[in-house]
Amino acid sequence: MSHTSGNILLHFIFSTERRRPSIKRAFRDDLFAYLGGIVREINGTALIINGANDHVPMLIRVRPAHSAAEIARVVKANSSRWARQKHSAGFAWQTGYGVSESTVVAVTKYIAEQEEHLKKRSFQEEFVAFLKKNRVEYDPKYIWD
Repeated sequence: MSHTSGNILLHFIFSTERRRPSIKRAFRDDLFAYLGGIVREINGTALIINGANDHVPMLIRVRPAHSAAEIARVVKANSSRWARQKHSAGFAWQTGYGVSESTVVAVTKYIAEQEEHLKKRSFQEEFVAFLKKNRVEYDPKYIWD
């Protein structure tokens, strides 16, 4: 085969540092757009990005040339720098992140209804459920700061 083809869908969840409510409504839409721009720069497609004041879930389509770790590093580094310069000097992402391969319909619905989910359970409960559902091994003492 002369080139690599792929349809890799990744569902990322990034939390703000110490889950502080750092993503203010005033710049939330700009942040989501900026995150989408970063994904485009690495030749990916942001299918949906949404979130709350302390985290951002996003569903993206990427090329096989990029690892999930590389994508997370680039997206988090560039978006935190942008957020600090434009909106909040103290903005930072939590060190880690969650990622899984996902189906478009289910994850799009989940991300679109983010605020409704958070009325039923906390981000921490949502995140642990995400890890369990996707069979991601974790040690509770290492997933939170």
